[in-house]
Amino acid sequence: MKSLLRIHAIFTKELRQLRRDRMTFGMVVMIPFIQLMLFGYAINTNIRNIPAGLVDQSRSSLSRQLVQTISASQVLKFIAQYPDVRQAEAAIASAKVRAVLVIPPDLAGRLVSHPAAGLPSADRKSSRPLAQWLVDGADPVIAGAVKSLRNMPLTELLRTPVQSSPPTFEVTLLYNPEQRTAVNTVPGIVAVILTMTMIMFTSAAIVRESERGNMEMLITTPVRPLELMLGKIVPYMFIGGLQVTIILGLGHLIFKVPINGSLLQLAGATLLFIAASLTLGLVISTIAKNQLQSMQMTIFVLLPSILLSGFMFPYEGMPLPAQRIAEILPATHFIRLIRGVVLRDVQLINMPYDIAFFACFIVVGLTAASLRFKKRLD
Repeated sequence: MKSLLRIHAIFTKELRQLRRDRMTFGMVVMIPFIQLMLFGYAINTNIRNIPAGLVDQSRSSLSRQLVQTISASQVLKFIAQYPDVRQAEAAIASAKVRAVLVIPPDLAGRLVSHPAAGLPSADRKSSRPLAQWLVDGADPVIAGAVKSLRNMPLTELLRTPVQSSPPTFEVTLLYNPEQRTAVNTVPGIVAVILTMTMIMFTSAAIVRESERGNMEMLITTPVRPLELMLGKIVPYMFIGGLQVTIILGLGHLIFKVPINGSLLQLAGATLLFIAASLTLGLVISTIAKNQLQSMQMTIFVLLPSILLSGFMFPYEGMPLPAQRIAEILPATHFIRLIRGVVLRDVQLINMPYDIAFFACFIVVGLTAASLRFKKRLD
């Protein structure tokens, strides 16, 4: 009986302590709710409206009708038109579009010679696909969605729903013609690992100083808040660089993931992301009251970074509100950069939006962390 009373006393104490710690209680309640609503709504493997480009060398009513028929499928959404294939491939490389439809100048002749047009075989020339798709094959989901259109029936153009050889479209997969999943996931793993470790390292930095009693020593030094923030993140940048080297090195040796881009470009993109992640961790550290809270807030950031950044599910498959949330996550922009550099040999100067995001994020984050940090004992 006395044992039950003692257990009840401890139980009551823990409940009261949890009630006083409003941040922990709020995160315990809100994290499952927010994550369930966000991911249940945002994650969609039935991808639609993939951003696509067009190279129309036919410039005829038939080509316009072909584009309208493809658009009606809602698998792709044409957002740009290019004068030649070279510029279209550059747009794919810089991730402005994920696929490009190249319509040849002899579309009408190919349409007549297609088996589904209904002409006797003796009256047909050697039949060929009507057009060609150039696809960013680095993402197997995107590639699979476009490949599903290979034998797309074009009833309005062919005058009959019959499907036969050859296929309606020729599909050319760029950067990952074998569609190996490792080629897409290994660069993404770099973003996930850095997000987890960099934010975790620094999210408890300021809190740890207070819990260990080191804040008194910092108060007696002439160190300014911004200097303290910078001093906290610089050592971890070397750790992040080591992690990237290990992941990409082993990925290249074991899984044969190509590294097509410049190592200097890769280092630049990586340093920007590491600095942004460490800055985010410092902001969390100035908000959290203890290391448990900092860990909870880190998890709160980590889960969206895994699920909404394009690492596991294509960014294009998410609804617009989820894409807006993904755009404020550093991991989203780094995955674009590292896949662009490693797989498509893109120069960072050709992806200015993501570079500008990191620059603004680092400046705003360091400023916010410096302003929130109070160089005094609570």
